[in-house]
Amino acid sequence: MDSVELYKEITEFSKETHGSTDYDSDTIFVMGQERDQFAPLKYLQKKLDSVEDPKSLFKKGFVFDSLDLKGGIRFDQWFEHQFGKKLKRSVAKTISILHEPNSKEILTAIEAVNKNYEILRTQQIIMNGKNLPVQMGEWYAKCIFGLHQVKSTSQRGFDFMLNDKIIEVKIHWADTSSPKGVKIRKSLLELSDHAIIVYVARNFMIREICFLDSDFILRKFAAKGHTIFLKDTDVSQYFFTKSDKHFNKVVNSSALLRFASPQLAMRLEENFQ
Repeated sequence: MDSVELYKEITEFSKETHGSTDYDSDTIFVMGQERDQFAPLKYLQKKLDSVEDPKSLFKKGFVFDSLDLKGGIRFDQWFEHQFGKKLKRSVAKTISILHEPNSKEILTAIEAVNKNYEILRTQQIIMNGKNLPVQMGEWYAKCIFGLHQVKSTSQRGFDFMLNDKIIEVKIHWADTSSPKGVKIRKSLLELSDHAIIVYVARNFMIREICFLDSDFILRKFAAKGHTIFLKDTDVSQYFFTKSDKHFNKVVNSSALLRFASPQLAMRLEENFQ
């Protein structure tokens, strides 16, 4: 798929109003290079043979978010201008946005953040800065597996969805795993179908990934208490460097290799060529 052609179609769609169409009832819109230009996925499917479904865009680096979680864009104003009606809150809750992150800028930012974090850690200013690496790891999982981030119906804030399955995404931030293992709450596994563990190195690059069924974790590793600790000795056989069982879940292999540590990228590259 040619991104230039895709963005051209989005620009053309946004140039005219479409109040006489039923595109206002679509629930998936693709964002253009400008943050105030969009086009319904159904429209792009008609115009471009290369746009078949969201997965065809995931493969090219697009990420899926519910509109509720996509800040900094002017979709409401665009919608009103295009269709001559206000975007109702009840409608906005059903809408999702496909957008393409700038991977080059993100990589540059990661390098700068790592450098600055290291200075602040050395000076003992940052003692626990896990919020950023957790969000980075979750974003990696979204890109690599085409997860759809939506507002949660529970009290969790948001859920990650893979088709109709709920995914628990757990981030472990360190150059080596803790002897205790990765800590996961049982209640979150009970609410999910699968668990993705993204091991993020101190330099914010991916050093390993593990994809497991939640029922399998509960059945095999659950003990007394509210939490489960997954040690490397328990799950290392399921790491992407050792098992290709879930390679078919990867929809954007270029993102996996781009944001992987050099060691991980070298070990996985042949599998995704």
